[in-house]
Amino acid sequence: MRPRVRRLRSAAPLMLGAGVGAAAVLPPFHELSEQFFSVHMVQHELLMTVAAPLIVLGYPVAVGLRLLPRASRRSAARLARPRAVRRIGTFITNPPVAWLLHAVAIWLWHLPILFERAIHNDVVHAFQHLSFISAAVVFWWAVLRPARRARRGLSILLLFTTAIHTGVLGALMTFAHTPWYRDYASRPATAGLSPLADQQLAGMIMWIPGSLAYLIAALFIVRRWLAESEWEVARGDRPSYAIPIR
Repeated sequence: MRPRVRRLRSAAPLMLGAGVGAAAVLPPFHELSEQFFSVHMVQHELLMTVAAPLIVLGYPVAVGLRLLPRASRRSAARLARPRAVRRIGTFITNPPVAWLLHAVAIWLWHLPILFERAIHNDVVHAFQHLSFISAAVVFWWAVLRPARRARRGLSILLLFTTAIHTGVLGALMTFAHTPWYRDYASRPATAGLSPLADQQLAGMIMWIPGSLAYLIAALFIVRRWLAESEWEVARGDRPSYAIPIR
């Protein structure tokens, strides 16, 4: 395979993820999200469970450096050299820390006081979306690109627990007896959806397809782990999950 074709294939997930992220925050999603909470939820799920993992799989750092002029690449690379920058990157991509940042972003922004503030203020709304995509990229980086292969078991656990806590939040929205957010609650029924039904639909979107995305990713890691272990056994090496005997 030619080097240019190989580079394009490796960058394809990144380009697709950036396209999905842009589509989620631009018209018509943006306008529809102001009318329907369920569409707002679709925005969030596209950013966190589709765009973010695709960006991580697309080698964003390497591709980003290639897009810069050659004279600027060295300057950009120098920014990552200081020990403090590397320590911060290592800290936030540590799996438990990444899991916590992702979970806090999800739960915090769905508190009524912050969610309604984002609806009323475009700057806060943009920061909400930036928080979701940034925390999700850090989370997916930690689980899809662990520093050590031995952490893949931890990645599976973090994906499973994320599916649980996002499913709980979705279930709380689905079974709520009253709408959580006054702005959506005060709007008349549109397209046959009352404010409560709209919230219940949003909760189901987070609960079912949203949680399923994390479980599918966990199965993908398990499948990849087993395939690599079988290949190592066929080659005569000790499987990566084997315990060394002293």
